Amino acid sequence: MSAQAVGFAVGRNEISLIVPCHRVVGTNGSLAGYAGGIDKKITFLKLEGAYKNEYFIPKHSTAP
Repeated sequence: MSAQAVGFAVGRNEISLIVPCHRVVGTNGSLAGYAGGIDKKITFLKLEGAYKNEYFIPKHSTAP
């Protein structure tokens, strides 16, 4: 998908949905990718009532 197409779609939408990065969880339930630290990510998820017991901290970084 081109950047122009994305820009057009964003411009046509009346409402933008923004997902806070601490809400991003791996498809397998891994809690990774939060610069603030995994402990803070878990705290935020619990505070929002979005934490699930199936979530886990990966043993190895998934960053490239």
